[in-house]
Amino acid sequence: MDLGIRGKRALVCASSKGLGLGCARALAEAGVDLVMNARGAEALEAAATDIREAFGVEVVTVATDVTTEAGQAKVLEAAGDVDILVTNAGGPPPGMWSDWDREDFIKALDANMLTPIALMKALLPGMMERGWGRVVNITSQSVKAPIAVLGLSNSARAGLTGYVAGTSRQVAGKGVNINNLLPGIHATDRADSLDKAAAEAEGRPFEEVRAEREASLPAGRYGTKEEFGAACAFLCSQHAGFIVGQNILLDGGNVNATL
Repeated sequence: MDLGIRGKRALVCASSKGLGLGCARALAEAGVDLVMNARGAEALEAAATDIREAFGVEVVTVATDVTTEAGQAKVLEAAGDVDILVTNAGGPPPGMWSDWDREDFIKALDANMLTPIALMKALLPGMMERGWGRVVNITSQSVKAPIAVLGLSNSARAGLTGYVAGTSRQVAGKGVNINNLLPGIHATDRADSLDKAAAEAEGRPFEEVRAEREASLPAGRYGTKEEFGAACAFLCSQHAGFIVGQNILLDGGNVNATL
């Protein structure tokens, strides 16, 4: 399917690996020029080189922490007028309710709620003026089914979801669509980190914990960054113009809900 976005320009945050990289590659395959961001310059440049060679699109890299004001300014200066924004940031560490203090919540809010809001606030006016734009926020399945040990993530991402619910409907009439993708467990560094933490806490082998978690999913496996990227690219396409303010699960059937 031709997504109809060849020649568009996208800013994809935290895109040197994992789900962000999956999104960047899928957009590049559709002919979209990229501004890629991540904190680690080496991994970022390697990912950008692979994409340039594979798809022949323009790729600008910005190695910075986009969750800081300075990092946001640097990314936005490099991005310029983009047509597509994909927000993404690593989730806060797991723990128990008794572990977290105010500063822990502030860090989570900065990374997973306030950063996407700041980027949208900066880039939406240009999209609206040009009459076309797409925003995809990578959040979490925990928005629909909170995960006890991810209380920091639950809180921050739920706040972002509320913001998008209102904002998306205010800008849709200008040809700008904002939606959220809610990943379940995918085969990324984040999944490795969570599985290792669970294995250590339970005193069990990593492989045993991983196999058990995979078996618990109706799909019987973890998701891949490639299929996640394909879903992101579709939401950024010309075919998604009537999808507004939605929270779309990619979780292998893990969340058992009617709606």
